[in-house]
Amino acid sequence: MYNIDEWKHIFKLDPAKEISEEMIDKICESGTDAIMVGGTDDVTLDGVLQLLSGIRRHTVPVILEISNIESVTPGYDYYFVPLVLNSQDKKWMMDIQHQAVLEYGDIVNWDEMFAEGYCIMNDKSKVYQHANCNLPSNEETIAYARMAEHLFRLPFFYLEYSGTYGDPTLVKTISQELNHTKLIYGGGIATKEQAAEISAYADIIVVGNALYDNPKEALKTVKATK
Repeated sequence: MYNIDEWKHIFKLDPAKEISEEMIDKICESGTDAIMVGGTDDVTLDGVLQLLSGIRRHTVPVILEISNIESVTPGYDYYFVPLVLNSQDKKWMMDIQHQAVLEYGDIVNWDEMFAEGYCIMNDKSKVYQHANCNLPSNEETIAYARMAEHLFRLPFFYLEYSGTYGDPTLVKTISQELNHTKLIYGGGIATKEQAAEISAYADIIVVGNALYDNPKEALKTVKATK
């Protein structure tokens, strides 16, 4: 398999959004470390399979970030499972995941499965509303990061600003707290300058919306992390 410890940059594609085959080729050949497939609304098995078939023409690792059980399919290299730490509903932390394991536990390759401790920081975003989140203070966010590393021993802590550019100072502070858990940052990275600023602190940056809004600039974010 691939060496996830060396990853710095991931492009995220949404199965519910339109993207050309030509653009998928450019994304896969950009030098990014992996492609993640995932979204909040209207994630269907058809959409997930269609993206997979386009990405699979290339050698880049591909991750399915599981947003619902119906769209889970074999064929991906890795499966990332979000645990929404700042949700007010236990189901987003444990119950949906339990249901998935109940259905697929006998056939899961656990070496391909990784949990992400999610902290959703944009109270205007769809995913924040969808998961019924509380907006944490900086101190509370740091506490979630500490829980991810020391209490749950999660492989990833995902700081998700979902469409807005977050606070680099907080990213820096959290990066100093984490030694074993990898810090993933997602949200609002649209330029190579922003990519460089955040990747100075986060282990991995995720670039998603920019691929649809300004793809030419989005592709430049890869080099900024290397």
